[in-house]
Amino acid sequence: MDQHELSFILNQLGETREQYFGAVTPPIMQTSNFAFPTVAQMRALLQDEFAEHFYTRGNNPTVAILRQKLAALEAAEQALVFASGAAAMAAAVLGFVSQGDEVLCVAKPYSWTRGLLRDYLPRFGVRTHFVEGGSCADYEKAWTPSTRLVVLESPNSMTFEQQDLPGIAALARSRGALSVVDNSYASPLLQQPIKLGIDLVVHSASKYLNGHSDVVAGVICGREELLRQIFRGPYMTLGAIAAPFDAWLMLRGLRTLEVRMQRICQTATQVRAWLQAHPKIRRIWAADPEASLGALKAQSGMFSIELAVEELAGVERFCNSLRHFLMAVSWGGHESLIFPLACVLDEARYRQGAGGLPFGLVRLSIGLEAPEVLIEDLAQALNCI
Repeated sequence: MDQHELSFILNQLGETREQYFGAVTPPIMQTSNFAFPTVAQMRALLQDEFAEHFYTRGNNPTVAILRQKLAALEAAEQALVFASGAAAMAAAVLGFVSQGDEVLCVAKPYSWTRGLLRDYLPRFGVRTHFVEGGSCADYEKAWTPSTRLVVLESPNSMTFEQQDLPGIAALARSRGALSVVDNSYASPLLQQPIKLGIDLVVHSASKYLNGHSDVVAGVICGREELLRQIFRGPYMTLGAIAAPFDAWLMLRGLRTLEVRMQRICQTATQVRAWLQAHPKIRRIWAADPEASLGALKAQSGMFSIELAVEELAGVERFCNSLRHFLMAVSWGGHESLIFPLACVLDEARYRQGAGGLPFGLVRLSIGLEAPEVLIEDLAQALNCI
């Protein structure tokens, strides 16, 4: 999208200010319920809770503004907002599988996506095959007559493997299946999977879309017919909705999405370049836009470093010595973070759950601090191992 379109989406789309006294900031419609003057009007609006304001579990004016903006950012017809990214991914899956179906999923998805597919769905007769590799041929080889859904995460959020989004989307569509991708790493500014043929795009909106580390939320974007099916099923049935106040906080966060992503990407590039030459860094794990077949415009602010250490104690010394990087599990806010997965889990659980990744792996999420501050902090921490 061009700059004019992006500016309109972030600052004007859906904001009918004449309806709320010309206020620059949209109000929070903090109501659970809506009243109707006549039985006829109540009956009419009940027929389409997806679009009308009947009860906030289905639709709310503040949430509706956010839905409109998120759909436009992903070049989608519609969007639904959830109480978490995990809830959004669960709804995207549960809305389209039944007993006897099979799901194909990227080999290293987000841990709660893996738990849903590996541990939860088999209780209801839905199987999942985890696919190593990101090419269309890898998924075609794993395909069975029962495959109904393909779950992708490109790049993933720890080691940043990518998949052939247009090729796999075309494969799924040619065989009557749906494709869904977690696009949290890239944000809609760096990757728009729907333009590549993907059916549903999921975000952990807690990350870059909100950007302030004060909201847990998720979103699904896609064609209206698919979103209405999700709405009638897991969205309304399970009720994992975003509250109006959280939607309002996200509207605030979207105002600065473009400038935040520009700063984060620029700083991350400088930090990666400095780390690349450091003798105590064995490897940098990062997304590669050139390997994305044109899907990914640039690297975002998240990557992992593999420390040149032989024991977990060295990883702990590095992490405990950092002064400006906070140690936390999420990412995408204004603060820079580290996540040392091997130190949080015991080594046996780590190797079992993380596919045997090196224990020296530490994920970095770059925030809005000056690059010089972050590089100085990393330098003194690396001197401690």
